[in-house]
Amino acid sequence: MARLSGKTAAITGGAGGIGGAIARCFAGEGATLALLDLNGDGAAELAASLAGPDSGHFGGAIDVGDEASVNAAFATAAEAIGGIDILINTAAIAGAGTVEEMPVEEWDRMIQINLRGTFLCCRAVLPAMRQRKWGRIVNFASEVAHRGNPGLSHYAASKAAVIAFSKCLALEAIPDGICVNTLSPGPTDTTMLSGIDENVIAKLVNDLMPIGRLGKPEEIAAAALFLASDDAAFCVGTTLHANGGAYLP
Repeated sequence: MARLSGKTAAITGGAGGIGGAIARCFAGEGATLALLDLNGDGAAELAASLAGPDSGHFGGAIDVGDEASVNAAFATAAEAIGGIDILINTAAIAGAGTVEEMPVEEWDRMIQINLRGTFLCCRAVLPAMRQRKWGRIVNFASEVAHRGNPGLSHYAASKAAVIAFSKCLALEAIPDGICVNTLSPGPTDTTMLSGIDENVIAKLVNDLMPIGRLGKPEEIAAAALFLASDDAAFCVGTTLHANGGAYLP
């Protein structure tokens, strides 16, 4: 039996990359999906292409850093797929810059999307999950949040804060059968790395990753599937590391 049969799932950042891989994985496991992305057309296109129990997937636009956009997008998504049992928060931005040279606006934008966005999306789905006495929330961090990296202070800080936020939310939500956990991937072969010089990527793999390669989006999707399923019923506020050995907690 499919592991998500009869479940509905909302995936932010669902138009491509890791979010898209999770969408394809979850659809194959029987879930009905709402794909939400700043690229609303891309989300709708992917949703239309996915197989499913009744092909009732939905795709639409969202700006996770904007409260009104989040509330409207989740209300529309819940109506389209009949409620939201599972929330996967992959939507995020990245960037680089030293602390001394970083504009305040760049710091604030990173926190707004990666941390505030996670908070807003979680808040949007919690009331209905509490009513149903069941839910799964998987927030996304990064191995950089654990080990640090020069030039990534704003990104690392935002993702470390997601971990702390998720632990607190997990304790608030578990009395109503809602399991909140964090997935912390290592460097993964997605478009987020496409603008980085190949020599830099090679050095990253050689110096940092004992496995000797970048992660595959499908490997991160498999970890998300575990946390979204009944198999993770005993996981409360945990952080699952899928990083090829880049960080060993």
